[in-house]
Amino acid sequence: MNLIETEPGLYSVLLDGASYEVRVLGNEVTVNGHRFEIAIEDPRQWKRRNGAAGTQGRISITAPMPGKVVRLMVSVGDAITAGQSVVVVEAMKMQNELKSPRDGHVTEVRVQQNDSVNAGAILVLIE
Repeated sequence: MNLIETEPGLYSVLLDGASYEVRVLGNEVTVNGHRFEIAIEDPRQWKRRNGAAGTQGRISITAPMPGKVVRLMVSVGDAITAGQSVVVVEAMKMQNELKSPRDGHVTEVRVQQNDSVNAGAILVLIE
């Protein structure tokens, strides 16, 4: 795929030998005259979810970017609630407090304080 921004909000896309004109305006994308509505989500932003979806099984708290673990607030076996702080990762001189998206129990802590971590590294597992 080849993507070139020809002017702000207007892109020329070459994909599998076909050329597409893509215009982006807010949450609306137009591809060769066909309009689509999109939602842009930041995976680093914590969201409180209501309802039953995602309430079962194991979830991972991951590092949003490379950094250093500066504080662990949980241990294996701890009961936690949705929104509770789990770990703090410092990246680019900013501290990112990572929180649990739901109630559960800590089943595994894969890091220690002062560990360096890569983006996407699993830090804590919750069931």
